[in-house]
Amino acid sequence: MLFNSIDFALFLPIVFAIYWALGKQYKIQNFFIVISSYVFYGWWDPRFLFLLVFSTLVDFFVGLALSKNFSPNGRKILLFISIITNLGLLCVFKYLNFFIDTFADAFRLFGSEIKVEKLALVLPIGISFYTFQTMSYTIDVYFKKLIPTKDSIAFAAYVTFFPQLVAGPIERATHLLPQFYKARTFNYQKAVDGTRQILWGFFKKMVIADNCAVFSDMFFDHHDIYPGGSLLLGAFFFSFQIYCDFSGYSDIAIGTSKLFGFSLMRNFAFPYFSRDIPEFWRRWHISLSGWFKDYVYIPLGGNAGKINIQIRNIFIVFLISGFWHGAKWTFVIWGFLHALLFMPTLIFGKKKNNLNKAAYQKSYPSLKEFFQILYTFICVLLLWVFFRSENLNTAIQILAKIFSPSILELCELDQKGQSIMTILFIIFLIIIEWLGRRHQYAIENILSSLSQSVRWGFYALLVSLIGMNMQTSESPFIYFQF
Repeated sequence: MLFNSIDFALFLPIVFAIYWALGKQYKIQNFFIVISSYVFYGWWDPRFLFLLVFSTLVDFFVGLALSKNFSPNGRKILLFISIITNLGLLCVFKYLNFFIDTFADAFRLFGSEIKVEKLALVLPIGISFYTFQTMSYTIDVYFKKLIPTKDSIAFAAYVTFFPQLVAGPIERATHLLPQFYKARTFNYQKAVDGTRQILWGFFKKMVIADNCAVFSDMFFDHHDIYPGGSLLLGAFFFSFQIYCDFSGYSDIAIGTSKLFGFSLMRNFAFPYFSRDIPEFWRRWHISLSGWFKDYVYIPLGGNAGKINIQIRNIFIVFLISGFWHGAKWTFVIWGFLHALLFMPTLIFGKKKNNLNKAAYQKSYPSLKEFFQILYTFICVLLLWVFFRSENLNTAIQILAKIFSPSILELCELDQKGQSIMTILFIIFLIIIEWLGRRHQYAIENILSSLSQSVRWGFYALLVSLIGMNMQTSESPFIYFQF
């Protein structure tokens, strides 16, 4: 079920009303959340519910077994079962055909041709997210960072919680699971705050991301007929499409969880205001970056070893991160190039230089900060070309045009008015996010000092823009395919 669908517009108020009508019976509320989440997920394709249930049961019983088994070898076997089960499901549905193609390509490289048959597999929505979430539970239990739960319903609610089930944030059990152990009372202020964040998320998705998609798809899908300037514009549109699409989803998910009395972790912290690549990755898809840091980077040695070990660890994490995004070499190259851009700050010991927000305690960035932000954004924008392109050849052709004299050329667009309006929407977004960069999300508190009529006027403007830009067909979120 898509957030931006009529189905969800009916689903949410019904679930909300029944959930709070259950009173303070939190165990019954938890059971209702599980059932509602299965309906939410099964609405797309009920056949894949068994994968969600299977993954939930495996990690729940592995956690229980870890609480009883004190043999080091026995505990390792149990952890191995969890990791192999979760990664096995992920590899079969997401990467098996990629491995088959790579195997065939390797033979062609040496002049041999083999016939291989791809499997007709459909990628289950959200599998990259919920497998990582359940796997992190057993890893934390194994390392005794978390006491395993005996409450199967609470655990199932933690795994399947519908606001963040299919595209995150990837929650840790240490943060979200305890929230299912206690009674929850309706908090009006928290619900108002959640509704405000949902509104901002819908604005980013339906007004900016969906409009940007029109032009990024046009330029990338027909890159052979467009000059470099138009392709650079296409990369610019895609940069804001993917940011507003994904962070918009996160805002809706976090805001929806507040309606039910839950707090989810922040997933985006205004990444396009970053002054270097390390800062960008501290602000982009925070739940995934944190997951790789805790479960891959630190176990590999993190920052503890010599500089060559740190460099190795960074490259491993970025390559895995790229591969997590999809079974294509373009994603692997995207991750590799981000690791390369990370290197100067690591080698010169400056990767933690920008821990504070840009223009900290100031209204405007300094000239140095402005150019740092601009440089970082341009680097990220150019690397999005690999992320968006169908294959490496396409990415290289697009970048070759961008770095050619044709970068000064812009083609005439049939939808010129829409493109100008979309750029104005992006400028509006940048202004609002800059003003609200000290808060959890852009419009959390920037209007608090203004009169009620101004605040409601602003919200009415957002609602009007969403209504005006509503498409005739539902536009899926980009990260559903990951």
